[in-house]
Amino acid sequence: MNLKEEILKLKSELDVTVVAHYYQRDEVFELADITGDSLELARKAKDTDSKFVVFCGVGFMGESVKILSPEKRVLMPRIACCAMARMIDEGYFEENLKQLNEAGIKNEDILPITYINSSARVKARVGMMGGMVCTSSNAYKIIEKGLKSGKKIFFVPDRCLGQNFAKSLGLKSAVVGDGSDLNEADVICYNGFCSVHQQFNIDDIDFYREKYPGILVAVHPECDPAVCDKADFVGSTSQLIKYITELPIDQKVVVGTEFNMVNRLREKNTYILSSTKPECPTMNETTLQHLYDTLKSIKDDKISPLVEIEVDEDTRNWAKIALQRMFEI
Repeated sequence: MNLKEEILKLKSELDVTVVAHYYQRDEVFELADITGDSLELARKAKDTDSKFVVFCGVGFMGESVKILSPEKRVLMPRIACCAMARMIDEGYFEENLKQLNEAGIKNEDILPITYINSSARVKARVGMMGGMVCTSSNAYKIIEKGLKSGKKIFFVPDRCLGQNFAKSLGLKSAVVGDGSDLNEADVICYNGFCSVHQQFNIDDIDFYREKYPGILVAVHPECDPAVCDKADFVGSTSQLIKYITELPIDQKVVVGTEFNMVNRLREKNTYILSSTKPECPTMNETTLQHLYDTLKSIKDDKISPLVEIEVDEDTRNWAKIALQRMFEI
C-alpha cells in the first residue's frame, strides 16, 4: 500500500477532517476534505462534526480554526510560518503605534485593521483597540466601514494590500517608516509584504502583452500597487479563481499569484506572471509524509505538541472579537 492509500485508510478510520489551502502541493491538496482560502477554511472547519482538524497550511490559519472552534483539536502536519505574518508581532505593533504617536496621532484616533495573515496575538491586540480583521476579498468593505469611525486606519501587516484598497477608495495612504506624511494619510500601512507577490512586476506585464496581444492580466492585491494599476483584474484568491475559470477557454490570461493554485486552474491559455516560479516556500513545507505521520499519531494516541495548535483563552477571546466585528460587516 502506498502513502496515498495509507492516508485515505487512516482518514476513513478517524474522526478527522483534513483541510488544505489553495497554495498547498497538488498531492496534499487532492487528499483534503475541504479546500479553500484561509478564512473560508476556518469557517468550514468550524461547521464540521470532527473532533480533529488536520490543517495543511501555515500557522496563522490553524490559529484561526482554534479561535473559532476552541473545542476542536487542531493539528498541522507542519506549523509553517507565513513570511508576511512573521513580519509583525506585538512588539513591532507597539513600536509602530509609538511612531504614530510621535507624529502627533493619538491611539484614540487610530482604528487598527489587521489582514487575516497575522498571528492570533496581533489579532487580539487589534481587537483590544476596537479594531477588526479583514481578508483580501472584503478589505474594501472593512476599510470603508472603519473610516466611518472618523479615525485613521492603521493597516497591518501588508502595505500593498492597504495601499491598493486605499487607492480604490480614493484615499491617501502612507507607510510607516518610509518618510511619508502620516498625518496626511487616511490609511497608514505597516511596512510588511508577501515575498511571493513581490516577484511580479510591470515588466512582466509588458512582456506578456507584447507576446500575446489581447491577453488579460489578473493579479492578487498583495502585489505592488504599480502592478495592480496595470492589471485588468485584481482580486482575492477565490475571486481570481472565479474570474479565470469563467473566461472562455480560448481567452489567454496571465496570473500574478502563487504557482500551485494557478497551475491547477485551467489546462490551456493560463500563464504565470513571472520568469521564476512564484511558489510559497512555507506553504510547500507540508508533504504527504507529514500528513501521514500526523494522522498516524492520532490513531496511535501519540500526538506531538509540536503539531498541535494552542491559543490561550485571553488571546482567543480578543482575537475572536476582532474576527466577529468583520463577520458582522
